[in-house]
Amino acid sequence: MALRLSEEDDLAPEASINITPFIDVMLVLLIIFMVAAPLSTVDVPVDLPVASSKPAPRPADPVVVTLQADGALLLGRDPVTPEALGPAIEAATKGDREARIFVSADKAVAYGEMMALLDQMRAAGYLRVGLVGLEQADADALAGALAPTAGAAP
Repeated sequence: MALRLSEEDDLAPEASINITPFIDVMLVLLIIFMVAAPLSTVDVPVDLPVASSKPAPRPADPVVVTLQADGALLLGRDPVTPEALGPAIEAATKGDREARIFVSADKAVAYGEMMALLDQMRAAGYLRVGLVGLEQADADALAGALAPTAGAAP
């Protein structure tokens, strides 16, 4: 028989929760997410597909801003400087800030130049922007026209 100093020396079950393992697990998860988060934002080269959805009906008199491969900016068919873009769009839309502006850009235009154009339009107060692209049928016809013919010399 074991000797006890008193009746209160028995180990009684404790009703409180030990949160030390919980804190350890949370710290490990925090470290994992801190390491993994920057890895999920790595830039990946992307070749965007042609839109295959049904195109929206074309408005009667669209306002089209075109950004060419050489950086030239056009409103409709008229050249415009980046500084004069806001007033030129305002004149074309008669001051209607809710008018949809269509942006057509060459494939070779850098993403940064496209973002600069969209920022200029936003600064002018035009937030409704539509991007112009080829329809699937047009892209297939264009690819067929550009494909080398059989028997042609390279």
